[in-house]
Amino acid sequence: MRGAALKTVKSRTLEGRRIVVTRAPAQSRELRERLEELGAQVVLLPLVRFLEPENTLDLDRTIRSLEKFNWLIFTSANAVTFFLGRCRALGCWPSGGHTTFAAVGSATRLALEKEGLQAPLVPAEFSAARLAAELAGAIAGKSVLLPRSDRAGDELPSLLRNAGAKVTEVIAYRTAGPEALDRSLIEAIHRGQSDVVTFFSPSALREFQNLVGPEVLAKWNSRVAFAAVGPVTAEAIRRAGLPVAIEADEATTASLVAALERYFSVLETKRGRSRTRAS
Repeated sequence: MRGAALKTVKSRTLEGRRIVVTRAPAQSRELRERLEELGAQVVLLPLVRFLEPENTLDLDRTIRSLEKFNWLIFTSANAVTFFLGRCRALGCWPSGGHTTFAAVGSATRLALEKEGLQAPLVPAEFSAARLAAELAGAIAGKSVLLPRSDRAGDELPSLLRNAGAKVTEVIAYRTAGPEALDRSLIEAIHRGQSDVVTFFSPSALREFQNLVGPEVLAKWNSRVAFAAVGPVTAEAIRRAGLPVAIEADEATTASLVAALERYFSVLETKRGRSRTRAS
């Protein structure tokens, strides 16, 4: 019994840590549960919402002509959810026999698999350059469909076109700011009452900057650590002139939790050395 109790205590590696999750609550359930199991106090501060396009005319037209595309590339689980949701509504389903799927990241791959679709190509790490490089030999002269957010950048489609692909971009979903926000949560972060703020997309970072102001945010470096889920978000944080203290390799619960555990383990080790020197 004592051994079991010790094991339980040891597993609470995030005991007392206050972690802000800026993702929508519905998408944060698994992460919140895991963090709380490890002893963390989770603060939900949803900064972005994902919505259907205001006008689906282009999306519907594209879905009705799916047979003309050789490749269907998804760069996020949201793209899978919204695009295939619209496919289902229209009664037009992509055929794996005719179209080859590519997914960026394990979360996107899993979203496809839940819909019964397989992605034979999943780059080991996400960057537009890496994805284009891995696809280069297969997409030259091929028709490629890229369902995206209305805030997606131009780098990936540009690189795919440079590799010889005939790329069609279509907005599958919109990214919007929060409908309402509890300002007291922002004030608590400002007072240093949080250890980490996690960002899952560049859009979430932009919303946070708009709420706080870039100058104020820059002063928070000593009070709170910024965590990025994936290299794209990490790069967006660095471009904003902010340090990335924690970087999860993938947009998955396991990857983020592991990164948080590593960060706090190193932090405690450094503090322990400082106390030893002081004594």
